Amino acid sequence: MVYQLDDDLWFPDPRLADEDGCLAVGGDLSIDRLLLAYQHGIFPWFSFRDNKEPVWYCPHERFVIFPNEIHISHSMRTLLNKKKYTFTLNEDFEGVIHNCSKLRYEEEGAWLGEDIIKAYTELHRQGFAASVEVWEGGEDDNHNGKRLVGGLYGVNIGSAFFGESMFSLVPSGSKLALIHLAKTMQELNGSIIDCQLKTAHLESMGGRYISYDEYMKLISSC
Repeated sequence: MVYQLDDDLWFPDPRLADEDGCLAVGGDLSIDRLLLAYQHGIFPWFSFRDNKEPVWYCPHERFVIFPNEIHISHSMRTLLNKKKYTFTLNEDFEGVIHNCSKLRYEEEGAWLGEDIIKAYTELHRQGFAASVEVWEGGEDDNHNGKRLVGGLYGVNIGSAFFGESMFSLVPSGSKLALIHLAKTMQELNGSIIDCQLKTAHLESMGGRYISYDEYMKLISSC
């Protein structure tokens, strides 16, 4: 069953989502509603051209990566050892989210439109969203001449990171960003990276399914 939200700040029990994980329609993309959603494993996902209201999802099984289980292939280790790229956190959140949007903007069903960009940029401004940047060039201390070639962004609550989107302008740029995120979370005792949806790309890097109940135990303890 898919529920209709109103202006009040609430969500139905996420376990009532339909088989595809669709839970509710409506509401808004306010900071308070987004934070309430992520605290229960719910996230907005909808085609901005085809839907006048947000659509909210909560899959019954969660595809996640545990930071200490990140898989780094031999080819990725070789690439990292070349030190061709440098990495930062939260240095260019807007650059990352706009690149994620631009690469998919013309696709059918594109979901990263202006309303989502505005909402997550505000989440970042308030300290609840974070980005990883991958840079090429700029070898001096000021990174002069560097070019943003990959990255990812997501919501960061406690020790959990809820991944939203990633992009790559060079081969493996998004994989490099994910590896840097996992290594950073290992150093900071981060607990879990929520991938939201399974892809072959994420599975190859250590992603696996856990139940919603196990997932909630992990993010509730963050």
